[in-house]
Amino acid sequence: MDKIVIIGGSKGIGSAILLQQLENNFVYNISRTTPDISHPNLVHFSIDVLQDVLPEIESIDALIYCPGSINLKPILSLSTNDFRDDFEINVIGAVRVIQQYLPVLKQGKNPSIVLFSTVAAKLGMPFHASIAAAKSGVEGLVKSLGAELAPTIRINAIAPTITDTSLTASILRNDRMKENMMERHPMKNYLKPEEVAQMANYLISENARSISGQIFQMDYGLVSFKL
Repeated sequence: MDKIVIIGGSKGIGSAILLQQLENNFVYNISRTTPDISHPNLVHFSIDVLQDVLPEIESIDALIYCPGSINLKPILSLSTNDFRDDFEINVIGAVRVIQQYLPVLKQGKNPSIVLFSTVAAKLGMPFHASIAAAKSGVEGLVKSLGAELAPTIRINAIAPTITDTSLTASILRNDRMKENMMERHPMKNYLKPEEVAQMANYLISENARSISGQIFQMDYGLVSFKL
């Protein structure tokens, strides 16, 4: 049974990862909100990773950092604080957690880290300046740490297109908007949290032991295809 630390496992993609991991592994969830479930293989810490002291954990095999933000505004409507906040949530939070748990993670079995980017770091989209800048920082972190931590620890990122979570509820707020979003994607769909969770599960598994420093697009063809 592996020991998995999930940051932000109470909602959205993080919650889907948590639910899938609980069947076979022991999960430490760190987030401000408590998960809706209890399980013998789950320990929860109610913590703000940007401000609070992170808990001591004695054994870790995988670290998954899920927090993100969607702050879509025209550039003239974005304040410098918007950019700072998005960078704090997406990059500084991940760095803080990695620095805290790296010594323990180095002792783990097939140790690995998974972070999250976005398709907007590759495909220019209006109103995405702040989040695209922050997630590009995540991708740079993955590349740099992939080299620095080899061969002991693997690190990869998933870059999803829009995913049906509470974070995107305003964008997918009715059937018409959902249909329009499907039509934007060449493969005529958008992501469910469970699909992204399956990719995260693969990346921390033994089956992905040759993979590090990579960014995996999950985009239903949005970035790669023009039809």
